[in-house]
Amino acid sequence: MPSDPLPLVDDRSSLRADCSRCAGLCCVAPAFAASADFAIDKPAGVACPNLADDFRCGIHAELPERGFPGCTVFDCFGAGQRITQDTFGGRSWRESPELARGQFAVLPVMRQLHEMLWHLAEVLSLRAAASVHEAATGYQREIDALTGLDAAALAALDVSGVRGQVGELLGRASELVRGTGAPDRRGADLMGRDLRRTNLRGAGLRGAYLIGADLRGADLGAADLLGADLRAADVRGADLSRCLFLTRPQVTAARGDRTTRLPAVLDRPPAWG
Repeated sequence: MPSDPLPLVDDRSSLRADCSRCAGLCCVAPAFAASADFAIDKPAGVACPNLADDFRCGIHAELPERGFPGCTVFDCFGAGQRITQDTFGGRSWRESPELARGQFAVLPVMRQLHEMLWHLAEVLSLRAAASVHEAATGYQREIDALTGLDAAALAALDVSGVRGQVGELLGRASELVRGTGAPDRRGADLMGRDLRRTNLRGAGLRGAYLIGADLRGADLGAADLLGADLRAADVRGADLSRCLFLTRPQVTAARGDRTTRLPAVLDRPPAWG
């Protein structure tokens, strides 16, 4: 039996980005390649020209219109403020340039750790997955301890190994919730497919390519969407409210409207009306 009470309230508030407490790391650390997602080329470690002195985006309200839709689908899961405030004690690359390399190297590692914590919190909210709650709590504690490492240790961390272990647990939780006999379409190429009349309730869609798929009005109850690519997928009127492991970047990349149903933990993208 778990040593602590099983939490069934889905509180992921600490895993949400708070740009007011970050140093604009996602606008500096990664490289941008001029494309449909980014209007410019930007080398890694160079600040985006739209980054203001207060570390806010100067064109945040009009990113798609200004040629930066790729920025709207990025989510650090709260890693940015964790690095800025905790790992580096409130200091930033701007006033302390000697910190830049370390801060930028830690961002992708911390982001992955926070994303795993996001999914583990979901597992602990699923009553049907109670048999793996103890293991999920153990991973939470292990990963939370890793997020507290210093910058050098974080940069050297084998995060892929941790992801593999957590991924297996998420798979077990998914099977417990979805049950047997559900369609398994993991990794399937469903790009541009009309799936409006396809039974997707409880479907295993982990890593599936749903780019441009027509999911209007579809019921994806308890479907596993871990890592599924929903870019330009039409989810107007679709019910995604009970989907497993759905994230904000996936939702923002899709085409929904005010009739699309989402899990309570996810906000409706402003573009959906």
